Amino acid sequence: MRLRFGTFMAPFHPPEHSPTLALEDDLDLLQHMDALGFDEAWIGEHHSAGSEIIASPEIFIMAAAERTKNIKLGTGVVSLPYHNPLWVAERMVLLDHLTKGRIMLGVGPGALPTDAAMLGLEPPQMRPLLEEYLGIVMHLLTSEEPISYTSDRLTLKDARLHLRPYSDPLFDLAVAAVASPSGAKLAGKYGGGVLSLGATVAVGMDVLAHHWSVQEEVAAANGMVADRSKWRLVGLMHLAETEAQARAEVKYGIEQWFRYFQNVAAFPQMAVDGDNIDEMIDFVNGGLGVIGTPDMAVAQIESLLEQSNGGFGAYMTLAHNWANKEATHKSYELMARHVMPKFQGQASSLVDAAQRAQAARPELADKQMVAVEEATARYEAERDAIVLT
Repeated sequence: MRLRFGTFMAPFHPPEHSPTLALEDDLDLLQHMDALGFDEAWIGEHHSAGSEIIASPEIFIMAAAERTKNIKLGTGVVSLPYHNPLWVAERMVLLDHLTKGRIMLGVGPGALPTDAAMLGLEPPQMRPLLEEYLGIVMHLLTSEEPISYTSDRLTLKDARLHLRPYSDPLFDLAVAAVASPSGAKLAGKYGGGVLSLGATVAVGMDVLAHHWSVQEEVAAANGMVADRSKWRLVGLMHLAETEAQARAEVKYGIEQWFRYFQNVAAFPQMAVDGDNIDEMIDFVNGGLGVIGTPDMAVAQIESLLEQSNGGFGAYMTLAHNWANKEATHKSYELMARHVMPKFQGQASSLVDAAQRAQAARPELADKQMVAVEEATARYEAERDAIVLT
């Protein structure tokens, strides 16, 4: 299975930086990734806490789509409990047409309690609302029959889409999952994929294996197939030519990222340890991710593939702003140049060709020398014949 590569862009920016320039940097990164041949990018939705500053992934995706050609762009995620599901479906279908099928729909319950609190939502309400609203969204996207719905928060009367999707039969669906099995359950129910956020941080492969078994069971019960190619793992990486260089580069911003999850974001599944920068780097490199070289990245992904007991479809590196813009772009270039080919088939045939040529070189070189000697002898014979005449 060809492994896809991309990024999950929340994004994370220091609150004291210019948000205008930070958003421009995010768009520049996606344009850079598109030129490098990355497959996917997932864009987050957040409304509080000062660091994750994209409020509408749909608007951001449209700006990114105008600057890119091939990379697929997904909502990572639309927090469905915050929205009218009719308008979510309408916006995604519009994006599907405007991007000519480069759109992906990622949904989740919402990660920041400070977002939900402004809407009067409590954490226990989020996952039930996600399940109810996703059912509405999927009905609207896959059926032309109207749907009605009434609750204390929402009323729909004979709702239907007047614009049908551009993608045939439908663009990709992915459901976010961290610790609870609710995301895997919904992915199985609707034949979608799972976005395993923080897949290599707090939850561990045992929880991911449980998620996969839940998805398989629910998919079978609903006449769907759990497709490993739609399983996306989100992990932590920053690459440089040497590990020492990578460790030096992340000193630019890794502490702010750690402090955000330690002290600001009420997101216990993303618990990270480290009192100083060296401890933070060691925490990542302790099996959770890579701050180092492309070879270390290859080893990390190979380990994840082995632990997944069957493989997954895509590896998404978290866009984290640990390094400055130049070093960040270089990290993605190293990923594209040295890591991606190992898992996408481009490198193996070339390596095989080089090895075959090396093995054949002694014999072929001898033949080449004989051919040169014969050509020289023929020339000398022809020259002598000309002189004699």
